[in-house]
Amino acid sequence: MKEKEVENKLSHINENGDVNMVAIGHKNSTIRAATAQSVVLLPTVVLNCFQNDDIVTKKGSVFQCAKIAGIMAAKKTAELIPLCHHLNLSKCDITIKLINNELLITCTCSTNAQTGVEMEALTGASITALTIYDMCKALSHNIVIKETRLLEKTGGKADFKLKNI
Repeated sequence: MKEKEVENKLSHINENGDVNMVAIGHKNSTIRAATAQSVVLLPTVVLNCFQNDDIVTKKGSVFQCAKIAGIMAAKKTAELIPLCHHLNLSKCDITIKLINNELLITCTCSTNAQTGVEMEALTGASITALTIYDMCKALSHNIVIKETRLLEKTGGKADFKLKNI
């Protein structure tokens, strides 16, 4: 694909090649939802600290604190990512599951708006992972945040669901 062709497909680049915020005023508000996931690889020293499906440190429950941080971040996405629109989230739900030595963090956001909530879900999952790292780094710096990706989005022009890789 040629550079000009790519430029024309990027929604935050106008016909003059300038960065802009996408106009959404003409769009209808619809119910929109998105789910994103971050995967955190934990070393054995951190895994050994699990009790009752959580890690409790001097700072408190790691997972509860991380969930709160993720929800707060999702709500502030437009303040963190310059071209995102401010959205009133109607829901933000974060789950954390331990499978073997990996934490699967899932963030689902929804709203009734003129634009989607993918960035809010991705931000929520990312900040949850970073908060877990922050709260557990005293145990080990060998914690790896492996990936963050969109799993699904609904509402708006096109739905998306990640296919099995």
